[in-house]
Amino acid sequence: MSEIFSNSVYAGVTVSLIAYLAGGYLKKKFKKPVFHPLLLSIVFTIVVLKFCNVEYETYNEGAKYLSWFLTPATVCLAIPLYQQWERLKQNFLAVFLGITSGVLTSLGTIWVLSKLMGLNHKEYVTLLPKSITTAIGMGVSEELGGYVTITVAVIVITGVLGNMLAEGICKVFRITEPVAKGLAIGSAAHAIGTTKAMEMGEVEGAMSSLSIAVAGILTVIFASLFSGFLI
Repeated sequence: MSEIFSNSVYAGVTVSLIAYLAGGYLKKKFKKPVFHPLLLSIVFTIVVLKFCNVEYETYNEGAKYLSWFLTPATVCLAIPLYQQWERLKQNFLAVFLGITSGVLTSLGTIWVLSKLMGLNHKEYVTLLPKSITTAIGMGVSEELGGYVTITVAVIVITGVLGNMLAEGICKVFRITEPVAKGLAIGSAAHAIGTTKAMEMGEVEGAMSSLSIAVAGILTVIFASLFSGFLI
């Protein structure tokens, strides 16, 4: 089986798509947050690669083409934001302060936990971009000297957990304002969380889309500052 992955440029893409479709089927069948298609596709892909004794580098030679769609897909999130432009102007200060507080909370939490768990500087900066989209987070991690591959995994896990837990957390804390929901989800769980925000409502999706871009920019700025807090 490893020879198939080595000789075919489509093997990695095929396994990834089949795994995601299987995850989507289970999500529709059982309708439980834990059956998130992205989470299940990751598990399925790992099982296939381990069973077939395929190295990650070999698999990624074919699967890397999927990442080309990441940036265009993120840019498309500007559409619901444009549709809610008037609401954004009406709540500009609240939106900016909300996203800023979300970014600072994320970075501050990573600093505190890294201190408590005794992480070194390289491990610490690896985790700093956990709540921003992968396209930006990889660059931040590389610039700060972190483990880029681990950063990608952490970003995906953060997004999946945000997607799974967002609606329940809003209910527990009785957060009913659509703008607040969207800002919280987008600044905490980037694009993967935004898919849940869009399911919750048009306003939630638009505000979450905005949070992805603004939180990414603010994280780039503040991460450099926070990186010096743990040497």
